[in-house]
Amino acid sequence: MTGHDSFGLLPTYIPQDVDMTVVKAQVAADGVSAPPAAVPGLLDVVNQARAEGIDLKIVLLDHNPPNDTPLRDISTVVGADYPDATVLTLSPSYVGSYSTRFPRVTLEAGEDHSKTGNPVVSAQNFLHALETPEFPWTGLTIVLLVGVLATAVGTRFLQLRGRRAATSAIAADASAAEPAEGS
Repeated sequence: MTGHDSFGLLPTYIPQDVDMTVVKAQVAADGVSAPPAAVPGLLDVVNQARAEGIDLKIVLLDHNPPNDTPLRDISTVVGADYPDATVLTLSPSYVGSYSTRFPRVTLEAGEDHSKTGNPVVSAQNFLHALETPEFPWTGLTIVLLVGVLATAVGTRFLQLRGRRAATSAIAADASAAEPAEGS
């Protein structure tokens, strides 16, 4: 099932001055909903994303909502119509996104790099964050655990070796200090 029904209740904090019918129609036409001056640059980013195998939709508001929550909500509502797409919503100071393909941590990293005030640069930065491979935390964790285990085993080995050497030295000193029998 696709569309709004598969998402259950969608967010409802869409600013009253944002006409979602118009936004959705513009996104359906070419993947971008933005003031006319910004459309060519944003279309370039959408096309670049498509070339990288990413279905990116971009919504640009020409004003800021009271906070960034509505931007994620707008992205989610648009994304409900495009289940495999990643949706980026920008305003002059805020960024919001939605995707079923990329994890939230990747989206938020992209959002952090997308607060430039220039919508085209912001969209390019967001796309770059999506294309950047994630750091292999699992591999690093395994390497660190193996390193800690090797250090613990090595330390214990050296403790036992040192204890044996000390015991041997004490035994040697004790036998040297004993008077010889029959003297």
